[in-house]
Amino acid sequence: MNSQTERLTLTGAAGAIEALRDAPHLAAGQASRGVAVIAHPHPLFGGTMDNKVVQTLARAFVQCGYTAVRFNFRGVGASAGEHDAGRGETEDMLAVLRQVAPEGPVALAGFSFGAFVMSHALAELWPTGRVQKAVFVGTAASRFAVAPVPPEAHEHTLVIHGEADDTVELSSVMDWARPQILPVTVIPQVGHFFHGQLPLLKSLVVRHLMSA
Repeated sequence: MNSQTERLTLTGAAGAIEALRDAPHLAAGQASRGVAVIAHPHPLFGGTMDNKVVQTLARAFVQCGYTAVRFNFRGVGASAGEHDAGRGETEDMLAVLRQVAPEGPVALAGFSFGAFVMSHALAELWPTGRVQKAVFVGTAASRFAVAPVPPEAHEHTLVIHGEADDTVELSSVMDWARPQILPVTVIPQVGHFFHGQLPLLKSLVVRHLMSA
């Protein structure tokens, strides 16, 4: 993402996990707001940590003072193992969190399949009191059993979806959100990959991250 991007090799249940870390530019004496871990779209359909939406999320977190960590799920890039339909990928995300943020505040984000994985990581981590913010983008609710967001986490959570998403229909995300009374931010005329609207996506995420 920039010249300061740090390449990491972490360890998960399936072996090595390839990751990238970007630190915010902080003034003297200013501390990072926490560590954000971001999950990428479906590995079997070309999803990687270099996906443009994932990079946009990382930039938003860095701009807001978070250290952003992206990683490749098992079987992608230099990450060991094989695709595991979300179960192993949730293990991967939790393993990354344990290693890059063993303590202190964290934030979670995911795009498409990554949002599904992140939902289960959020459900497990929320009781620890460490999660400050959660961002769901293009949540793959039509294809996977996305975990509900803990009620106390709703005000800390942003769900964004494109009105014209033909990969994950908006109606499926509404069906997931409706029983929870969980708000969904809909961007008109936008498809799954937010082509031409990545700056708008970034600004919406920044607004959420900077809110109390």
